[in-house]
Amino acid sequence: MLVISGGRLPSFNFLVILFTIVNTVGSGSSRITSTYIRSEWPSTDIPLDDEAFAIPKGHNAPQQVHITQGDYDGKAVIISWVTTDEPGSNKVLYGTSEKKYDFSSKGDVVNYTFSNYSSGYIHHCLVDGLEHDTKYYYKIGDGGSSREFWFQTPPNIDPDTPYTFGIIGDLGQTYNSLSTLQHYMQSGAQTVLFVGDLSYADRYEFNDVGIRWDSWGRFVERSAAFQPWIWIAGNHEIEYMPNMGEVVPFKSYLHRYATPYMASQSSNPLWYAVRRASAHIIVLSSYSPFVKYTPQWRWLREELKRVDREKTPWLIVLMHAPMYSSNVVHYMEGESMRAVFESWFINSKVDIIFAGHVHAYERSYRISNTQYNITNGDRYPIPDKSAPVYITVGDGGNQEGLAGSFVDPQPEYSSFREASYGHSTLEIKNRTHAFYHWNRNDDGKKVPTDSVVFFNQYWGKQSTEEETEEEPYQDYCKQHCHLLMRV
Repeated sequence: MLVISGGRLPSFNFLVILFTIVNTVGSGSSRITSTYIRSEWPSTDIPLDDEAFAIPKGHNAPQQVHITQGDYDGKAVIISWVTTDEPGSNKVLYGTSEKKYDFSSKGDVVNYTFSNYSSGYIHHCLVDGLEHDTKYYYKIGDGGSSREFWFQTPPNIDPDTPYTFGIIGDLGQTYNSLSTLQHYMQSGAQTVLFVGDLSYADRYEFNDVGIRWDSWGRFVERSAAFQPWIWIAGNHEIEYMPNMGEVVPFKSYLHRYATPYMASQSSNPLWYAVRRASAHIIVLSSYSPFVKYTPQWRWLREELKRVDREKTPWLIVLMHAPMYSSNVVHYMEGESMRAVFESWFINSKVDIIFAGHVHAYERSYRISNTQYNITNGDRYPIPDKSAPVYITVGDGGNQEGLAGSFVDPQPEYSSFREASYGHSTLEIKNRTHAFYHWNRNDDGKKVPTDSVVFFNQYWGKQSTEEETEEEPYQDYCKQHCHLLMRV
């Protein structure tokens, strides 16, 4: 039931009324290329002795603490950390009361070398059998050097469960990166969808590569130790450096950042899926084979069959290289994946595809290009209400700087684009709609810049016979936000 101006109305009838009163915005009717000029801080990494990379006090104290979802449905976490002097305890103590740890779980310890760098002792511990929608406290480390944190498990898998995701990409470790991270932590989001390119340590050489992985782990700990970050590997995680004797792709990333890939029957930690609250999230690898018959192709084909929109109505896909982008930088680098998977995404009614890679922000209309082949000449994307919205959020703040050159004129499929640093939030309200915001970091201040209401591709169109398009958040909220209180 829903409260509507003091009265009550059954949910279905409410949704029919809500959808029929929305003013539609046609594809291409309000394309915007922002004229904002960023007065940015220098795109250089923060010095290693800065407090942003502070090493915790105490002998062998755990550092670089981060968590990610540990199973398919959100009742487990993988807790990871590094000890530098010796392995130390590989146990996680945890419970539902602060400083009262009734349970424990034992993890694994690994280390690796990269050129002349030797890593610390990297711990990964699966904590499973948790209850949904519960706050857990956990403790890692030995004696006086131990450290304590907490996390909140997601609500039960349910189509009308509200949940807020943050979306960050291409973060790095500059002062712009710090601004993005600090603003994200004020957003109220509950889980980060990280669309690749973590530390940018590959811009260094020899021992400094590993050192910059360590500093980045301490940098994001302020958030990642308390809520899950859902990881994707980007091109800066490949680290193919034969000049340093390193030819195994993703070596540092795979040792440091665990994913629950086996829970979704994946054969590789670089692609996997999780269900969280009312969302089904699919993670793809732009830099692993994905053409027909490859392991990633076969896995995605089966995973899309497992999606149950009755339980998780919001279907979200994450990748690093965008399939649609009108920025000159990395132009059409995602075209090969688009050619393979776009028809699957349309047939599966994917709601949103988030990507990074391009160091700017862009949101598309719902468009497709599946009609194109090399002989018919129909090479331009067309409006398609069955297609996903494509959003590029590769603007976290890394040392390579912004990608400020867009194709001119702005393509018909591009709704909003701007070369600024920032982060996004996706506030899922129920099975039919979600509020989306992109927040610019304006000289260190959080500035909401692009906002829109998304209508669910599966349930939104079952609720009314009238076709609807996404509507600017401000216009929608003026009319309807007072209707959205649930009881």
